Amino acid sequence: MLAPLLGLAWVASGGDLAHWSHLARHVLPQAVLDTILLMTGVGAMVLVLGTACAWLVTAWDFPGRGVLAWALLLPLAMPTYIVAFAYLDLLHPIGPIQGAIRWLLGHDSPRAFRLPDLRSLPGAIVLLGLVLYPYVYLTARAMFLSQPAHLLEAARTLGEGRAGAFFRVALPLARPALAVGTGLALLETLNDIGASEFLGVRTLTVAIYTTWVTRSDLAGAAQIACSMLLFVAALLWLERRGRRQQRFGSAQRMRAMRPRRLPGGTGWLALAAGSLPVLLGFVLPALYLVVETGKRLALGAGISRELLSALGSSLALALGVTGVAVSAALVVAWATRSIGSTPNPARWQARVASLGYAMPGTVLAIGLLTPALSLDAGLAQWLGLPGLPLMTAGVVLVTACAIRFLAMPLGNIEAGLTRLPPALEHAARSLGEGPLGTLRRVHLPLLRPALAAGALLVFVDTMKELPATLLLRPPGFETLATWLYAEAARGTYEEGAIAALAIVLAGLAPVILLARQHPAAPTETGTSAHRTENAP
Repeated sequence: MLAPLLGLAWVASGGDLAHWSHLARHVLPQAVLDTILLMTGVGAMVLVLGTACAWLVTAWDFPGRGVLAWALLLPLAMPTYIVAFAYLDLLHPIGPIQGAIRWLLGHDSPRAFRLPDLRSLPGAIVLLGLVLYPYVYLTARAMFLSQPAHLLEAARTLGEGRAGAFFRVALPLARPALAVGTGLALLETLNDIGASEFLGVRTLTVAIYTTWVTRSDLAGAAQIACSMLLFVAALLWLERRGRRQQRFGSAQRMRAMRPRRLPGGTGWLALAAGSLPVLLGFVLPALYLVVETGKRLALGAGISRELLSALGSSLALALGVTGVAVSAALVVAWATRSIGSTPNPARWQARVASLGYAMPGTVLAIGLLTPALSLDAGLAQWLGLPGLPLMTAGVVLVTACAIRFLAMPLGNIEAGLTRLPPALEHAARSLGEGPLGTLRRVHLPLLRPALAAGALLVFVDTMKELPATLLLRPPGFETLATWLYAEAARGTYEEGAIAALAIVLAGLAPVILLARQHPAAPTETGTSAHRTENAP
């Protein structure tokens, strides 16, 4: 985790002052402005949309509410660059949606009627918001479900209506969860490169990529990346500030909030309103990909050998990253665990190790490149090998992705370890087992669900990863994500739809896992106890 940061500072210091002045005058102002505007718009949209959807399925009962509660997670399976890829074709002036609107209005030419161009900052805000709102929805709904009913009932008895009780009681209590969910969504926005570039928004991430790849200016890209780290630090600070004075309480007989039944047409209207984000954020893009894939297969074109090779490369990369990340997370979680009530002084190391998720892929790639190349050159000289063996074998790419996604299995394993009674370890040690024997014979069998869940999340996120893969892949190495990026850049959407559909199908796996683990709100008054958990 520290090596990329040190490498980034080293590369950035290699640029001269005149170079930095040029970037500060001609590159950074527009990139910083676009990044701030994009993050502000996306943050506001995911906060409103995610909170509204979470409250809708928690506080109200209507037809289809149970299905809608998990369906609202589906946009998580859709990477931002795939949504942009799909909507650019769907909303093209001669595309199906604008064509249908013109037919309804009686126009026969795009000159007579056309929608505003999607390639714009507002278009990017809307598309990213439709994909990233589940981060807020997940954390907010978990918090709403854990709030005891008597707090809202007390507000009602003191004269507040339902809206007042929501804004003055339920919403302030959910502030920590909202801060976490919004922070995660903004980190994903900052990491995005495909959607922003497709939609013509020149963010800091896009500026780093074009400065490095198009202008072959690594020092300039590193200097931009250093300024981007200020955004990351600001997001982490805001997220921590949003969770300040957070406390957790438990009650033996805490009654959960009972949703109120919406009668007749009002209930169906609520279902329609709640289904709109799912329709726009998942159903329409997914249907487009299915139709385009079906068209290509119906023409007998089949799947090209290059696309099959990209699929194999994606699977190999995902398996490698999953093995490295889960193994490293197990080591970190085991070494920094607390036994019983005794705190482990090494806990800070786990926090530092998990910061990779906050680093955008482009920043991580630039920072890791210099130490990796130095190590690669020394290894080649020592073994007498030509070229750069680690870079060519994909070891550097696997390392970058493992650093970025280490937080996922680490969180799952830490949560699993905290649920294991300390008496199990004490009993094993008293029966003669050493630390490694206790890990192998006691903890690992009990940690299998946590290990499997963490491995699944890492595998799927690696399949979808674009920025780091785009910059650190070996020569001739194509994944489904880089293949789709190249197809969209060329404007050839036919075979790109097959690659996008494969990525979306892979992304459905963690969504199904989340839906199975997501708690359901009660429909009747009961005495079931709820615990407030730390947000992911």
